[in-house]
Amino acid sequence: MATATKHIILAGGGTAGHVNPLLAVGAAIRRLDPDAQVSALGTAVGLESDLVPAAGFELDTIEKVPFPRRPNAYLFQFPAKWRKETKRVRQIIADRQADVIVGFGGYASAPAYAAAHKLGIPVIIHEQNARAGMANKLGARWASYVGTAYDGTGLNGNAHTTIERVGLPLRPAIADLAARLQDDRAAVRRQEAAALGLDPDRPIVLVTGGSLGAVSLNRAVAGAAKELLEHAQIVHLTGKGKSAEVRAHVSHSAGSGALTGLAADAEPGHDYHMAEYLERIDHAFGCADLVICRSGAGMVSELTALGLPAIYVPLPIGNGEQRFNAQPVVDAQGGLLVNDADFTADWVREHVPALLANPDTLRQYGQQAWTYGIRDAAERMARTILQAADNNAQ
Repeated sequence: MATATKHIILAGGGTAGHVNPLLAVGAAIRRLDPDAQVSALGTAVGLESDLVPAAGFELDTIEKVPFPRRPNAYLFQFPAKWRKETKRVRQIIADRQADVIVGFGGYASAPAYAAAHKLGIPVIIHEQNARAGMANKLGARWASYVGTAYDGTGLNGNAHTTIERVGLPLRPAIADLAARLQDDRAAVRRQEAAALGLDPDRPIVLVTGGSLGAVSLNRAVAGAAKELLEHAQIVHLTGKGKSAEVRAHVSHSAGSGALTGLAADAEPGHDYHMAEYLERIDHAFGCADLVICRSGAGMVSELTALGLPAIYVPLPIGNGEQRFNAQPVVDAQGGLLVNDADFTADWVREHVPALLANPDTLRQYGQQAWTYGIRDAAERMARTILQAADNNAQ
């Protein structure tokens, strides 16, 4: 394998859903070929502006060029912005002497695809969502390879495009946890429960709506706190600014004495553990027997990679992509899917205690989730990228 001249540009960003897979693939490329040069292309305003340099990759930036979605003044500004930024990307590709462009979706990807195509540089894509976004739909027309987290993303390549499900490139903490769970799930569960101040001998339910929280999940679970606590400990990550309402609902349902914090803040005998956010959510994943959550692409991919049974409550806005994310897992009997409007405290009382009382069913859900999940996506993408770079550098 030639190593002297390869340079790979990873394009994407805006949200953690685009940046985390980009960083995971970049790290895998470095592990497989330490001599390969890897840089990133993003914007100065997305999460990549902080996360990419922190991970040790150089970042080139361009302006955001979102596709017009409706007739308005921006529609007339778009062509000039598009030409300007694709020209900027062509210069970056030339300066970096790139051998391959790898896109992960987001604002920076579309100009990168167009520029690479014009220059005859190979394009490789990763699509993390069950329904692809506009940038990757454009790029797939020119891509030699498209790796997806789900089947049936709606991407259509050219006659020479290979499209296959490779899974989601996992964050290092999640990839490490998956490997540990595969070796000894019971031991990991006890270790991670202890890290959060939980009793490893009692079932543990994790509730999370992401960093911003989910009001409907918060209200339904907290409103059924009394019944849930008869069967399990609850780790409830409420989201920023949403803890006060959850505290009020839990106190009304189960009494204020049920509540405590996590880890060092935990009080023995107080089984409803609440925090707005948990930086090391891998600790909670490592000991959870059931997860109640939204069904963003990253969440679904990580839970299945870890073999965790889940009740997915899709966010009821947009084009319904969250339902598409969870549906194949549910079809594989790796979890349950509940409409947001149906997910109430009454639903929780009726269904969750019965599920917790049947550990064999939970284990079966977990086993099916593990079977559906993929844990080596970053390495699979990295090998394909390095091969494409080698071919182009020769």
